[in-house]
Amino acid sequence: MQKHNSGADFAMTTSQTPGSSKPDPILIADKIKRQFGGLTAVNVDHVEIQRGSITALIGPNGAGKTTFFNLLTGYDSPNSGTWSFNGIPLNGVPSYKVARLGMVRTFQLTKALYRLTVMENMLLGARAQKGESVLLSVFPWIWRSQEAAIRVKATSILTNFKLLEKQDDFAAALSGGQRKLLEMARALMVEPEMVMLDEPMAGVNPALKQSLLEHIKELRNEGKTVLFVEHDMDMVHEISDWVIVMAQGQIIAEGTPATVMGNAQVIEAYLGAHHDSDLSSEGA
Repeated sequence: MQKHNSGADFAMTTSQTPGSSKPDPILIADKIKRQFGGLTAVNVDHVEIQRGSITALIGPNGAGKTTFFNLLTGYDSPNSGTWSFNGIPLNGVPSYKVARLGMVRTFQLTKALYRLTVMENMLLGARAQKGESVLLSVFPWIWRSQEAAIRVKATSILTNFKLLEKQDDFAAALSGGQRKLLEMARALMVEPEMVMLDEPMAGVNPALKQSLLEHIKELRNEGKTVLFVEHDMDMVHEISDWVIVMAQGQIIAEGTPATVMGNAQVIEAYLGAHHDSDLSSEGA
């Protein structure tokens, strides 16, 4: 397998100002605003996500990170603004069509189908299954070979995620960390170009954290783009090529992890004024 480079090449040559242009952006958002009554939850002027990189979206609680995720992936609609994926406008595109275009997401609270087995969850994630057609479903010879290939693919991914021995268990029986792994594994059944992870480490025990980290880095090695929301600063430092910081719905900084963690405006957003220690030693 050909490995994608670490993303450091673009990070070294890209301006570290909020809204900076990227050499090859896969996702571009302009003038995105989401208001709930008198509260402006998201007010992003411009942001670009570099293709083939791992980008962290960080910020204090209530900064608007998950709301921004929901807007980009079709789970919510902004009051104004435009955004595109691979040059395709996504305004008004429902979430399932966004996923079909190759941009999938996971959730802070996992969305595994608890009354289905682990393998059934995986099989449901595959796209364009002929057997789902009412007309074709009565002609099993048309779709059986495809179904077998999908099962082989699911088995391979579950093996990689060390979940194969759980394939016949109901998703409800998995631990919180295993459900996170299942959700990420199921997302890969869609064969996405971009994976968006909402707090992938939340509720995960230390034994599984390193496994999740390695799987996220492997996504980049395969040439996929990763955008994730996270509060674990050690994780952000370890795997991110680029960091975008939100506060009060706006993007206040972006750049390499080392640069962002020492940014006075970022420190103030997290800790309040009159602090002089950088965030590299803080667990936000």
